[in-house]
Amino acid sequence: MLAAKSSAACSKGKARMSRVGKYPVEIPAGVQVAIAGGMVTAKGKLGELKLALTEMVEATVDGNHVSVKPRNNETRSRMMWGTTRALIATMVQGVSTGYTRSLEITGTGYRAAVQGKNLEINLGFSHPVVYPVPEGIKITCERPTSIKVEGVDKRQVGQVAAEIRAFRPPEPYKGKGARYTDEVIRRKEGKKK
Repeated sequence: MLAAKSSAACSKGKARMSRVGKYPVEIPAGVQVAIAGGMVTAKGKLGELKLALTEMVEATVDGNHVSVKPRNNETRSRMMWGTTRALIATMVQGVSTGYTRSLEITGTGYRAAVQGKNLEINLGFSHPVVYPVPEGIKITCERPTSIKVEGVDKRQVGQVAAEIRAFRPPEPYKGKGARYTDEVIRRKEGKKK
């Protein structure tokens, strides 16, 4: 009933505001944001990121804020409004503070070490897993059982951490494998004799 009312309100021209898009993105000190030729560029102490804008939204920089608004009242434009605002916010945070994802390795003989531009992980296979560190990502191992992935691009940091975890996801009986530090594994009870 409520969904029918809201869709009817939108079709009559009363467009709903985007809960995310209506708030401007604050630019912290030391970060420069420029918009030129349909491209948003954010520069900070940690690096530079670029985002291509769609023709459905327009972004403007006024003072120390970036505002995003839809070009028309179509559903697709309103959808991209909040998405674009969120992407710009992650860019600004990435170049100012960066993103970190930590993993823990659990298991007998399981360990990790950074060798040059590669991450070598022993995960109980007959050979160590060699993972080449991508450009723009920094991987450190403070302990042999911990891996820390750092970078300015939130998507890339999450992707690299997911790829490392996928080599040996945690199993539910003993919890062996690579898992995120904040991940809770639902444990199962083994067979009883």
